[in-house]
Amino acid sequence: MENENPTWLKEAILYSLDIRTFKDSDGDGIGDINGLISKLSYLKDLGITCIWLAPFYKSPERDGGYDVADYYAIANELGTEYHFAALIKECKKLDLRIIIDLVINHTSNQHPWFQHASESKHNNYVNYYIWRKRKPAKHKKEVMFEGVEASNWRWNKHAQRYYYHTFYYHEPDLNATNPEVQYSIEQIIRFWMSKGIDGFRIDAVPHVLQNKGDNKFKDDPFKLLCRWREIMKEFGDDKVLIGETDVKPRKYKYFVDEKLKLNAIFNFYLNNYLFLTLASEKAKPVLKALNELEGAIHLGSLLNFIRNHDELDLEQLTKKERFQVYEKFAPEKRMLIYNRGIRRRPAPMFSANHLFMELTSSILCSLPGVPVIRYGDEIGMGEDLSLPERLSVRTVMQWSNERHGGFSTCMPRALNYPIIDQGPFAYDKVNVKKQLAAPGSLLSTTKLLLRLRTHYISYFTKGHFQAQQLATKNILAYSYELHNSQLIILHNISSTSSSYSIKGKPMSKPVEILTKSDLCTVDTETHSIRLSGYAYCWLLV
Repeated sequence: MENENPTWLKEAILYSLDIRTFKDSDGDGIGDINGLISKLSYLKDLGITCIWLAPFYKSPERDGGYDVADYYAIANELGTEYHFAALIKECKKLDLRIIIDLVINHTSNQHPWFQHASESKHNNYVNYYIWRKRKPAKHKKEVMFEGVEASNWRWNKHAQRYYYHTFYYHEPDLNATNPEVQYSIEQIIRFWMSKGIDGFRIDAVPHVLQNKGDNKFKDDPFKLLCRWREIMKEFGDDKVLIGETDVKPRKYKYFVDEKLKLNAIFNFYLNNYLFLTLASEKAKPVLKALNELEGAIHLGSLLNFIRNHDELDLEQLTKKERFQVYEKFAPEKRMLIYNRGIRRRPAPMFSANHLFMELTSSILCSLPGVPVIRYGDEIGMGEDLSLPERLSVRTVMQWSNERHGGFSTCMPRALNYPIIDQGPFAYDKVNVKKQLAAPGSLLSTTKLLLRLRTHYISYFTKGHFQAQQLATKNILAYSYELHNSQLIILHNISSTSSSYSIKGKPMSKPVEILTKSDLCTVDTETHSIRLSGYAYCWLLV
C-alpha cells in the first residue's frame, strides 16, 4: 500500500515563520498571534496554502522557542488560546492550513518534568530523561553544535548525575524509550489537534528514535511514528505528520513508507547538492541527488527548500565539496557555524544578484515535492552576522520603510528582536511594500512562479518526472510528462550563455509558459533554446 498523502499536501506551498519575528500588533516589540492574523491576506495573495509555525509555547527562549517549558501553554507575549482559536478561524476562512512544531526530542531544563527529575531519584519524572553517574568515554559522539557545546553529557548538581543532551546543555533529551514519555507525547498531539490544526512538523526525528545512554528501545522505534499517525487519523484523514530528517536517502524509507509512518520529510539531501550545483555551476550534483532519491522514496513525499530556519547544514557533502560551497557563498569565517554549515540568508549569499535569486526561486517552485519558503526570502531579506549563531537569520520581517520596517510601533529600546537597518538589505531598501509596487521585483516574480506551479499542479503531482542528462553541463533540466504532453523546465545555473535542444519527437511546437525574451530565446522550428546566464525557462510541449 502506497503512503498516500492528502491532496492538499501534495499541492501545498508552505511558508515558515516565527510568530515572534513576523508582525507586532500591540507595540510591545514582540510579534504576536494578532499580528500574524493581520498578515494572512498577504500570505494568501503570495500563493501560500499552508503556514508552518515555529514553537510558540511557553519557553525561556534560549533557542528560538525550541526549548519548551510547557507544551500546553502559549507564550504570554504571543497571545492566548482565544487568539490562537481566532487564528485557526481566520485561516479556515482563507483556506489556509496550519502545521505547528512538535518538539519532543528534548525539553527546556526549566520544564517542570526536568525540575522534578532533578530534585529526587524517586519520582516518576526521573526516567523522563537520560542519566548516568559517570560521563562515558565517547561523551561527545553526537555533539550537534560544535564550537558551542563540548559534550553530550552535563552535570546536574541537584541530581548529582550527568544528563544527556543532543543539542544545547539547557535542552535535556527526553527518554523516548519510556512508555510514560510516549504517553505524554500522545497527549500533546491530541491536545493541539483538538485546537483545529492540520498537523505537525516533528523536530529532529532521527534523534527522537535513537538509543541514548543506557536506554534502549524494546521494540522497533519506528513504530512510534505509526502510533502517532494513528492518533492523527482520529482527527481526520487529511491531517499530516512531517519530519525533520537530515539523513542519507537510503534511510528515508524508514520514515516514510507503506506502513503509514510520516506523510513527508524535509529534503536536506537534495538541498546539500543544490548548493553544490549552484557553487560549481554544474548540474551534475543535483541530477545525481535526484536519481538517488528516486530510488529511495516517492519524490512527492519530500519537502524542498532553499534555506530553512536553522543553519544551512552541509554535512551530507564531502569535506572537499563543503569547502567548495563555503568558498562561493561563505568566504569569511564569521559566516560559518558548527563546523558544518553556513549562517546566512540566500540574498546576501547570492550577492543580491536578482537573476540568481529568481533562478533559485524557479528551481524551488518546479522541483518534485512540496516547496517551503522561509519568511522574508520572498523579498530577499538579509542577515545580521553580528548576532550569535543562528540568530543572524532570524531578524524581524521587513514590511515597509516605516519605523522598525513596519514590524512594530514600539520605541527602539523595546524592540525585542533585531531588524536590519543598515547596508544594502536595510528595511528602507528591502521591504514588502516597496516590492509590491514594483512589477519586476523578487516578490512579484515569486508570486508569479507560485501561481504557475498552482496552475500546472497536475504535472507536478501526477506527471512522470524525469531528470534530463545533458551534454551541456551547466543547464539543469527536468520534465514532467502527463497525457502525451511535457512540461520542460530549464535552468542555466552558470553566468555564461548556453543552449539546449529538446530531445525526442515533440508532438507540437513548444509553448512558452515562462521566459524572459531578453534572456531566453526559443527556436520553434529546431526546438532549441538559448539561455543567457542565470536564465530559466518553462515550456509546454
